Amino acid sequence: MSGPRKLVIVESPTKVKSIAQYLGDGYEVQASVGHIRDLVEPKNLPPELKKGSLGKFSVDVENGFAPYYVVSPEKRKTVAELKKALANADELYLATDEDREGEAIAWHLLEVLKPKVPVRRMVFHEITKEAIEHARDNTRDIDEALVDAQETRRILDRLYGYEISPVLWRKVGPGLSAGRVQSAATRLVVERERERLAFTAASYWDLNAVLADAASIGRADALPFGARLVRVNGERIATGRDFDEQGQLKSKATMLSETQAQALAGALEDPGVSIRVSNVESKPYTRRPAAPFTTSTLQQEAARKLRFSARQTMSVAQSLYENGYITYMRTDSPSLSQQALNAARSQATQLYGAETVPDKPRLYSGKGKNAQEAHEAIRPAGETFRTPAQLASALRGNDFKLYELIWKRTVASQMADAKGSTASVTIEAGPTSVEGLTKTTLAEFSASGTVITFRGFMLAYEESVDEERNASNEPTESKLPPLVTGQALAAVSVDAAGHETSPPPRYTEASLVKTLDELGIGRPSTYASIISTIIDRGYVTPRGQALVPNWIAFSVVRLLEEYFAELVNYEFTAELESDLDKIAGGEEDRVDWLNGFYFGNEGHKGLRDVIDNLGDIDARAINSIALSDEITLRIGKYGPYLEVADDLDTSTGEITPPRRVNIPPELAPDELTLAKAQELIDAPVVTDRVIGVNPENGKNIVAKDGRFGPYVTELEPEPVVDMEATVALAEAAAALLAEPVAEPTSAAAASTTSATKAPVKKAPVKKAPVKKAAKAAAAVKPRTASLFKTMDLAAIDLETALKLLSLPRTVGDDPELGESITAQNGKFGPYLKRGTDTRSLDSEDLIFEIDLPGALELFAAPKYGARRASSALKEFEAPDPESGKAIKIKDGRFGAYVTDGVTNATIPKAEMIEDIDFDRAVQLLADKRAKGPAKPRTTTARATTARKTPAKKAPAKTATAKTATAKTATAKTATAKAAPARAAAAKKAAPKK
Repeated sequence: MSGPRKLVIVESPTKVKSIAQYLGDGYEVQASVGHIRDLVEPKNLPPELKKGSLGKFSVDVENGFAPYYVVSPEKRKTVAELKKALANADELYLATDEDREGEAIAWHLLEVLKPKVPVRRMVFHEITKEAIEHARDNTRDIDEALVDAQETRRILDRLYGYEISPVLWRKVGPGLSAGRVQSAATRLVVERERERLAFTAASYWDLNAVLADAASIGRADALPFGARLVRVNGERIATGRDFDEQGQLKSKATMLSETQAQALAGALEDPGVSIRVSNVESKPYTRRPAAPFTTSTLQQEAARKLRFSARQTMSVAQSLYENGYITYMRTDSPSLSQQALNAARSQATQLYGAETVPDKPRLYSGKGKNAQEAHEAIRPAGETFRTPAQLASALRGNDFKLYELIWKRTVASQMADAKGSTASVTIEAGPTSVEGLTKTTLAEFSASGTVITFRGFMLAYEESVDEERNASNEPTESKLPPLVTGQALAAVSVDAAGHETSPPPRYTEASLVKTLDELGIGRPSTYASIISTIIDRGYVTPRGQALVPNWIAFSVVRLLEEYFAELVNYEFTAELESDLDKIAGGEEDRVDWLNGFYFGNEGHKGLRDVIDNLGDIDARAINSIALSDEITLRIGKYGPYLEVADDLDTSTGEITPPRRVNIPPELAPDELTLAKAQELIDAPVVTDRVIGVNPENGKNIVAKDGRFGPYVTELEPEPVVDMEATVALAEAAAALLAEPVAEPTSAAAASTTSATKAPVKKAPVKKAPVKKAAKAAAAVKPRTASLFKTMDLAAIDLETALKLLSLPRTVGDDPELGESITAQNGKFGPYLKRGTDTRSLDSEDLIFEIDLPGALELFAAPKYGARRASSALKEFEAPDPESGKAIKIKDGRFGAYVTDGVTNATIPKAEMIEDIDFDRAVQLLADKRAKGPAKPRTTTARATTARKTPAKKAPAKTATAKTATAKTATAKTATAKAAPARAAAAKKAAPKK
């Protein structure tokens, strides 16, 4: 049999070409495209297994927490291709990533493929010829402890989510989720917003002076410099850090009022006031370079310097790694290999001079809590680093920016400290007389300047910092003129400056990643998905760089804090990571640990016990925040609103029901002060307004403000009551009732009696039929139309309202097809419709403005996406390695996307179309395939089920269905993981070479 005899399986299709090239002939390289199987959704379990904990979690918690895995539907083709390739191989190399996830993928491949040939585990942290050859020659067995740790984490997250999320659905809202790390991250963001809500700003005043040597005033060579007031009569002047969260002074510093500050500034500008240098100090300044990048610090710095999201950073880094430009991008270690140390020092010497490199290499160790995965730091790949200039033609856009950042940081980490000196000058002004202060006032100013005499690593790179309230950042480089003690100075200007203390800044992605890393919550490789999850779930909304929590997050966090306190405790969450590290190191048993977590042990109440003893949860209380005795914020089904307590109407003596006032969606939680709440309550209530009457049918045209926004509607006018006719009718009826009733004659009476005794069969009385027309009229809903985004409900007039109600507007008929073209407004915006064909309009105003030629021109243009299957914005010559089809970039309803005609992958908003090359396009498609098809919406599925009427099945069909079900169950059961299977599979792995 000809062909390759050794099969190498990697995770990503992007790696295939490079690794195959480095391994040479005799090796066939294929990709698993991530995980090939996972825990099945409980609803997809075979019927006979939908019992007990297995039916609830797809994990049998009563029997060693055995998970039930299935091959993902979208991976069946991949598995079939791998099995086919394996049939022709003499050896199998599992070359997935070297972290826990990669180890687990390798183990799952082993379980599913069941190879009968020697198996070798091949690991590397960069894709270079040397690294791949070294990994090929130094294989090992699968690390069962790493697999255990990953599997434990997966089961832990399943138990956590599936037990707690249903509580959120019942008590807060449908579609919410709880997660071991996402809940802690959400709590951090909410706690910061609570601090901002509770914060009270404080005002304080100081002076800023511009001074210069007295003898140089008025000359061209004068060197003015800035100084700040620090003391008055020996007492320190208050600054922002002297105030607490309630805006109260917490130190013995002196507060200047605005009047005092203005008076002092005016007095010190008097030319007769003495201003002299009282002290000059100079201290050496030294600054060390930052350590090479870990996953966490790379995400932080890319956010600060490049404005990348965590997800975008990891996506670009993945591409750089798979194409051989950088080392593995999931690491907690800042250390560099000897090879990297030599490369960085050599390059620094070559580019910046030998004097910029210290005598000995710099060694770094991790400071993060629970650091694990002892890989190398993220650095340029290879024994010799390629400079950004050398890769300018190979890398473009975001790939180039991130590589340049990594290269600079790595090279700078091995360079010498920056050195210089910091001069601090104290200046005395006065004494002088100031109204409101003591008769003789002596002011003391301070000025400082740092001069860098040797830039060292700063020639290559400087680290950015996050915004922190009252933080003392590194001093910036600034110069002071030569100053000596006793030197006379003059004031160029003295200005009173008012300040206000700031609340703690909101988290950005960078600062949240930093905090999670410092607390030891989660793994750096998961931070991108954590932040994406809390945004996608609607807990947090990005506003610029800031992460702003939504009100729903307050309810979720409050419920978790009150009923699951331990599970959202930061220390407990970090301890879980430590325990997973112990399992990965073989120090802890997987089953024992899961038993303790779920069922409890000494000193720890298990998750099961917590769930079973929740007691009654007051959903109304959980979703309410009292702003005052009369005003309560409530988080309702359709969003947050203010509820104003009921009150006694003094004019009627009746109690008015509580009022509800909607909160504008753009209002951030910390902006909802009591004053703002009262402003919303006191604002004029938008009531229904009759605009006019439709001249065609006499109906009233009414403007309303609904749950989904402002709209106009057409209503029947209230019937007009003719009071005179009503009164006359009432008087006539009263007169009839007042007339005496005539006594019946005897014969008539006898006849009546006889008739009573012998009842006569009555003819059926026909009920007056309800007119069908009246029924139909009652069933017809009034016409409505939403206002355009540019329209104001208060200003809408009758003409505009009638135009809106007349939609869809007929533009004309297509002369070739004979079909009518209409312009209308839809869920996704304004559009034209011709039969089943549609075209989007650029603005709502075009609905009324576009004419037939303009409409025909739009229909003559190609479509985009589902509505306009457009000509490609960009095409690639090479086909997709997975599908074999041409790859194109198109523009769709939700933005640009990559497609091979089968799979569509949205291009992240932060990435430019021109920066997407072939490799990036392949990666996006591969990632999309790995995720699988989008899950159908639950509500739709339920609705469909409800509409269907069960049909009786013929006996033969029933038998066939049962047989098929049985076959499916058998097939799925065969893929289920059994405890002995792993041990047997592990024995197949060949020993180390």
